[in-house]
Amino acid sequence: MTRVYNFSAGPATLPEPVLRRAAAEMLDYRGLGISVMEMSHRSPAFDDIIKRAEAALRRLLAIPEGYTVLFLQGGAALQFAMVPLNLLPETGKAAYVHTGVWSKKAIAEARRVGEARVIASSEDRGFAAIPEIGPQAVEPDAAYVHITTNNTIYGTAFDDPPDCGEVPLAADMSSDILSKPIDVAKYGLIYAGAQKNAGPAGVTIVILRNDLIGRARPSTPAMLDYATHAKAKSLYNTPPCYAIYIAGLVFEWLEEQGGLAEIARRNRQKAALLYDCLDRSRLFRAKVQSPHRSRMNVVFTTDDDALDKSFVTSAESAGLLGLKGHRLVGGMRASMYNAMPVAGAERLAAFMARFEAGRRAS
Repeated sequence: MTRVYNFSAGPATLPEPVLRRAAAEMLDYRGLGISVMEMSHRSPAFDDIIKRAEAALRRLLAIPEGYTVLFLQGGAALQFAMVPLNLLPETGKAAYVHTGVWSKKAIAEARRVGEARVIASSEDRGFAAIPEIGPQAVEPDAAYVHITTNNTIYGTAFDDPPDCGEVPLAADMSSDILSKPIDVAKYGLIYAGAQKNAGPAGVTIVILRNDLIGRARPSTPAMLDYATHAKAKSLYNTPPCYAIYIAGLVFEWLEEQGGLAEIARRNRQKAALLYDCLDRSRLFRAKVQSPHRSRMNVVFTTDDDALDKSFVTSAESAGLLGLKGHRLVGGMRASMYNAMPVAGAERLAAFMARFEAGRRAS
């Protein structure tokens, strides 16, 4: 069997050692004669799985005391609603930074709940940059400030979080969590769908400062109250057991690679291979300029729709899949999450060079 290089924006490639271990344990988890997909979430075996996963995640991110880790369902899309339901008082206001499609969805959900103000936006620049956010932009009485740290569609990313003073910072890290070390203490709330860097679709990671738990509005359904899940240790109802199991294996794999400092080094290397290729090219053009470029999602184009389509088709024939750009921006997009090996970026850069040389020759 020959595995291809999967540059899809998500669900994304998983580490091959994780897939092989999951395959080996599919029918018989550690001699129990049962699959993780079949076992009770109340069993000692699953209790060990979820505790190991949380412990590994805490080590990787150096999560300080005073933070709760939750493994929930519903993806980031459900968090768009859960965040304001839990953190936005009825007479309060929330502050949002608008950097693309996902922040737009988060803002729309927050406005169903209460007052959500956009304090910075790059919409006037086609979301091709991260807007400036000075301390003066954050009103001190805001319930929280919300950002999307990496924008998969437009290929932009925050290098560092904005300074929000005493106002809690809530961050959607769905597409760059675990891609580099971060200072968790700078955030009040972090959430992330797992299906890009942390595991398969189905589980959502929430890291929440303890003083922000228990603030939900009285009308908030129990399932949407962080306090419900914190009290039940993510076992209020049947959780996505198998997705948590795979995420735990991914966390352990990341530790075996040398932790997030080493993963960040590899991610910088992969991104540099493509951006250097793009900056030298006469055919391809990167849609985002430094210092706003994402290391996870490299968005580029030839500025010719037919040629873009030809490139994607040719790349698929060469075993380079998932390079078609999002319908809103067109062109191409190479998503290179943690499990994408450096060899994948090298193969893509070499293919781009051959494709360009072929166009010149013709």
